[in-house]
Amino acid sequence: MKAKKNPKLDIGRNSSIYFAIGLNIMLFFSWKALEFRSFETASNDIELLDLAPDFQEDIPITTINIPLPPPPPVVVSESIQVVESFEEIEETVIESTESSQEDRIAPAEAVIAVEDVLVEEVEEVAEVPFAVIENIPVFPGCEGLSKAASLACFQTKMNAHIKTHFRYPEEALNLEIEGRVSVLFIIDENGYIVGIRSRGPDKILEGEAERIIGLLPRMKPGMQRGKPVKVTYAVPIFFKYKVAL
Repeated sequence: MKAKKNPKLDIGRNSSIYFAIGLNIMLFFSWKALEFRSFETASNDIELLDLAPDFQEDIPITTINIPLPPPPPVVVSESIQVVESFEEIEETVIESTESSQEDRIAPAEAVIAVEDVLVEEVEEVAEVPFAVIENIPVFPGCEGLSKAASLACFQTKMNAHIKTHFRYPEEALNLEIEGRVSVLFIIDENGYIVGIRSRGPDKILEGEAERIIGLLPRMKPGMQRGKPVKVTYAVPIFFKYKVAL
């Protein structure tokens, strides 16, 4: 079978030339379209602007009458005229009430002699420390013992009294306050407890220690050279709490 196509005819032989020519033609028309310019032919009316001269109003000049300040006051010089006075004025003389060495003191009607003055002698009760007192105060229940036995009994009774009346303050427990409180007090010449003072880590513990000492019973006073005297005594009170496990 023979081919129907003419071998001498080749359609794609000059396709590149035809493509280049067509591309150039399209570019030319595109460039002319972009470069195309149009102008408005309508004429614009030119209006005339008439500028009238500005009207300037004349402001009249007014005169303001300002009153003048008042003139300064006229100072009148006063002339002092001395007039003789014929009336005599009595002057009041004030005498001094202070006395001097030249004044004589009048003797008193009643002269009090030194012998007539009664002087009452007040015997002061001595204050002796507990450690140097001759006869220490006697705690109730320690009567009729020797000096050494009385001292031991006094200390035993004192410790028993503190243990009996000891009470740990609830506020101190809540605040976890503990420590030693030194209490100083006086057993006076009548056997009463007076002058209680304390020193410790907190006021709460000091108040409790003073309360315990204030409950001490009346004692037989201490004796020094056969006379009752005031005896100072110091005792420590320990406040210590234990934490429950």
